[in-house]
Amino acid sequence: MKIKQNYLLALLSAFMMWLAWPPHTWLAPLLFIGLVPLLIALKQITTTSDKKTGKKVFLTAGLTFLVWNTASIYWVFNSINAVNTGVVGSLVSLLVSLIPYGLGALLMTFAFWMYYRLGTYTKNKWISYAALIGFYISMEYLHQTWDLAFPWMTLGNGFAGMHQIVQWYEFTGVYGGSLWILLSNIFAFEAYRQIKVQKQYKLAGIWVFILLLPIGFSIYQYKNYKEKSVPVNVVTVQPNIDPYEKYGSTPAAEQLQILSHLSDSLGQTNTEYFIWPETAIPTYVDEERIRSDRQFLQAQQWLSKYKNGTLITGIESVRFYNDKNTISAKENPNGGFYDNYNSAVQIENSANVAFYHKSKLVPGVEKLPFPEVFSFLIPVFAQLGGSTGGYGWQDEPSVLYAYSGIGVAPVICYESIWGNWVAGSVKQGAQFIAIITNDGWWGNTSGKDQHLLYAKLRAIETRRYIVRSANTGISGFINQRGDVVQQSKWWTRTALKADINLNDEITFYVNYGDIVAKISIVLGLLAAAFILIKRWILK
Repeated sequence: MKIKQNYLLALLSAFMMWLAWPPHTWLAPLLFIGLVPLLIALKQITTTSDKKTGKKVFLTAGLTFLVWNTASIYWVFNSINAVNTGVVGSLVSLLVSLIPYGLGALLMTFAFWMYYRLGTYTKNKWISYAALIGFYISMEYLHQTWDLAFPWMTLGNGFAGMHQIVQWYEFTGVYGGSLWILLSNIFAFEAYRQIKVQKQYKLAGIWVFILLLPIGFSIYQYKNYKEKSVPVNVVTVQPNIDPYEKYGSTPAAEQLQILSHLSDSLGQTNTEYFIWPETAIPTYVDEERIRSDRQFLQAQQWLSKYKNGTLITGIESVRFYNDKNTISAKENPNGGFYDNYNSAVQIENSANVAFYHKSKLVPGVEKLPFPEVFSFLIPVFAQLGGSTGGYGWQDEPSVLYAYSGIGVAPVICYESIWGNWVAGSVKQGAQFIAIITNDGWWGNTSGKDQHLLYAKLRAIETRRYIVRSANTGISGFINQRGDVVQQSKWWTRTALKADINLNDEITFYVNYGDIVAKISIVLGLLAAAFILIKRWILK
């Protein structure tokens, strides 16, 4: 009976965490207590079980995180399956799906299992709780930095729908939110136990303080934050071209006509930027010869009517080499090597052309994980019907500078989940952020809504305006407080216009990065070393 009860508690935690997760905006406060049922279940296991305790802890925590992850990001399979066709491609999709669904849940579960292991060697529960925070955030950071990265479910992302209470992300980034949620759940659990057993409320008071202090500070920041008036007129375009027809049924020239027509519908003499979505120019363009490319010339000719205008658009580009200059380079049948990129290109009324290559590639879909080890498999994966292992990337963030001197942080799709990467561009001088994406692969699911909401956190961390151009929605503008000031509807062909404010001030987070995560890593390593030393001594 106890086992069934513990599994029900684990499922209750999963359900509460799912309810709290974007786009369920106003249920986000459930994150503060969502893990309490799981902590109750784990406490019952460790106090009543006499054998296989570790296995029971692992399975119980694993149930919570697997169900919560899968329910929150079920839509991921659509985007993976879209680029891997056929029977073999579908098999690849299933394998790749293990990264967001299974691997993310496994890392979360491992953090709780390590917390249990430490608890067997120390009787001080607060040391164990501190280690739990270190283990959990370390696992989140690992899932952001390695080649199997998928940081979508980082706990701090859960407040994307209630950005008014996390304005202090400009100091901590999303890992500050992860710390807050873990602390809240720990103190809520201990307060519950204290009230139940001792009929005392001291810990309940501390828990309320942990909740209210950051919220009060954040609301004060939100209400008193003022943007400097440095206006730039920007048009963002949503062409709404079916992604499944983009590379076949609709010619590139026709797609450019749609984009230019939508831009003209709102463009004016003082418009300085036009933002077009990911792969808006769908044909592979040789970067060295782009100035003679038909689509480039068509776009530049259109832009010539806006003398102060700059166009940032998604494009598929290629670079050719005589030697294998990069780990991602593939052999060219005509001799030499080449890389193809999911890129952003900046086009002006001049000969200047600047490229940015998408760097945070979807593992198993756009990039073969650990290519230094598995590079011999690239030719095999290239035959699976998708782009697995197919894209090159750049190693550092960069800024696209216009002739006017304005710097833009180009962010392509999935990259908008990386606060530290976006901050890297801002630190180099970006004054606003342009997110270009194609969310159509996911369909009309919560994926597109989560993707939009997460962008609000990048605005807060960097205090930069965000312009979002999505092929099939959702496009829009987000101000420096994280407010969505304009947005398009899903699956609608449209354009939006706004005067955005530039900013050149650097936030604490931009300057110092993920300090909370780095401290957690040190704490987690010390706790892990303590476990190993204790085991060695006992042996």
